[in-house]
Amino acid sequence: MTRSQGVVVALSVAGVGISIYLTLLHYAGFAPVCPATGAINCEAVLASSYAVIFGTTIPTSAAGIVWFAVCALIAGWRAGPVHLLWAAVGLATMLYLVFVELILVRAICLWCTAAHVLVVLIALIWVYAWSAREAAAR
Repeated sequence: MTRSQGVVVALSVAGVGISIYLTLLHYAGFAPVCPATGAINCEAVLASSYAVIFGTTIPTSAAGIVWFAVCALIAGWRAGPVHLLWAAVGLATMLYLVFVELILVRAICLWCTAAHVLVVLIALIWVYAWSAREAAAR
């Protein structure tokens, strides 16, 4: 396993951990450990109607568990189109969720932001690994 693959696995494990934490909070009905006033308000974000997958009671953090788990599983493969496609799915979802936080809910969840940063880092690593592989193939 290359260094970048190991980093992606570590970042993915962290993402699964954050997503599990948020999912457990959702089902337990507890407030997250996070400020609950002003612009940084995890409780406002996680209690909003956008915190669940459309038409269900499943929290969006459950989708985060799946996304990060798949990242960890495919990290062992050489970087390629599958990685880039999966990264694009994560980035598109992350951009939508950031839009929801900033524009619709008007609050930021620090836990969500941590997961979003992990998505961006994983995507950047995969783009770099793929471009390095393509350059070496020339």
